Amino acid sequence: MSIAESGPWWRGAVIYQIYPRSFADGSGDGIGDIAGIRAHLDHLSGLGVDAVWLSPWFPSPMADAGYDVSDFRDIDPLFGTLSDAEAMIAEAHERGIRVIVDIVPNHCSDQHPWFQAALAAGPGSPERELFWFRPGRGPNGDEMPTDWRGEFGGTTWTRTTNPDGTPGDWYLHLFTAEQPDFNWDHPKVRAEFESILRFWFDRGVDGIRIDSAALLIKDPTLPEVDAAPLHPFHDLDPVHDVYRSWRRIADEYPGERALIGEVWMPDAQRFTNYLRPDELHAAFNFDFLGCAWDPELLRACIDRTLEAHALVGAPATWVLSNHDVTRAVTRYGRTDTTFSFATKREGTPTDLQLGYQRARAAALLCLALPGGAYIYQGEELGLWEVEDIPPGMRTDPMYPRSGFVDPGRDGCRVPLPWSGVESPFGFSPAGSTAPWLPQPADWKDRTVQTQTGDPHSMLELYREALRIRRDAAALGDGGMRWLSSADGVLAFARDPRFVCVANLSTATADLPDHEEVWLASGPLDGDRLPADTTAWLRTS
Repeated sequence: MSIAESGPWWRGAVIYQIYPRSFADGSGDGIGDIAGIRAHLDHLSGLGVDAVWLSPWFPSPMADAGYDVSDFRDIDPLFGTLSDAEAMIAEAHERGIRVIVDIVPNHCSDQHPWFQAALAAGPGSPERELFWFRPGRGPNGDEMPTDWRGEFGGTTWTRTTNPDGTPGDWYLHLFTAEQPDFNWDHPKVRAEFESILRFWFDRGVDGIRIDSAALLIKDPTLPEVDAAPLHPFHDLDPVHDVYRSWRRIADEYPGERALIGEVWMPDAQRFTNYLRPDELHAAFNFDFLGCAWDPELLRACIDRTLEAHALVGAPATWVLSNHDVTRAVTRYGRTDTTFSFATKREGTPTDLQLGYQRARAAALLCLALPGGAYIYQGEELGLWEVEDIPPGMRTDPMYPRSGFVDPGRDGCRVPLPWSGVESPFGFSPAGSTAPWLPQPADWKDRTVQTQTGDPHSMLELYREALRIRRDAAALGDGGMRWLSSADGVLAFARDPRFVCVANLSTATADLPDHEEVWLASGPLDGDRLPADTTAWLRTS
């Protein structure tokens, strides 16, 4: 594979998400960094991924794990330097791996120079027009301008203090109070982010992942959610003008630069509006991620996804996990195998062995579908959600903002196990500070070192699946057709000569006629496919 290969690479790419603070620690402070990523690029090359997506690595006070950015054009010292990042990009390219960085356009840190200037300038100043400052309601302005609920739960307004010490205006933050929202109606905000895109494209990045892509535009009249015909800050039509301008910038650069949106959108039509030919190249498929391990629901989800994307000529994407959701091994081991932030709870009875078996089957199903696929770090190791993190060690703001009901997202962000039989499992050099989140002792059986060379391991399943996917003309971008199958079984063909069969029933099923079993997620029973197992077949 060559970094210069022609064609729209994102249409069929396998993209690996790196959560930098939990991937690998090169400095020994217990927190992952760019040095750790550079040291393990060969793992990613050997795995066979086409690109990596890095969660934010910019300077940040880390109120929300780096999604509160104070400088969009630099690297937080926690992770390294800008020159380290440039070297990593170059070294990834040498291995044929493209690099996607995570841009957070909805908001910044309250320590960002623009916001600090807005606080200092006071009410009615031009500096405050870059954000959403408003007077409060009530006789003394003591009530918030709206009753909007935040994306992490809790309130969405925080009151300022005037220079003379009196209570001042309020500012909007759809996430934490440390993350004030930009006013995207202001041309200076739009120009700034266009400049930020160019900054990173000039440094060789191949794509931009856009955080909270549907939230940028707000209704300036600030209506309450239930009192307006349209949601006042979800998916307002002017947001598409932003992405049209970004697309023009991406198209100026050589090498097929991609824009990839984080778009949580239940309506398929509204979702694919972001993927029109002059907007984003791809967007995450959260419908598939949150779908139950159920044959009818999954088939309907796949059909819905492919039909919607076909209308705009965009590639579908398939994803099982990311840094925000319960890991698949845990999720698939529960009675309710769906995912929703509203229902996320720890302590739910979980059969990890069943979840592991289903996660293997889901991986092959996902990687066989038409379009691109995403792998969240540790997914290739079969890691499970860590649910016994002590409350005092939890860092995710979702935990306190939910009234300590939602456990937050720390459980899927625990540092990776690379080698050895005890923590830090090669995550950090010997003698280093303990990892920033505790690793389960049982992860000694889930290290890269332990799984390498074991044909039954999750790691080798992923390596072989990605090798076949890279070599087989049928896989990646393209079409598919469903085949007739037994109840509870999903079977589809991809030309030339490829069939995927996933048995989501409780009974063993017959495999269709085939010349060879290319790969299976678990042992077969002759020419029969056990429950919760997926097989890839070569046909005549």
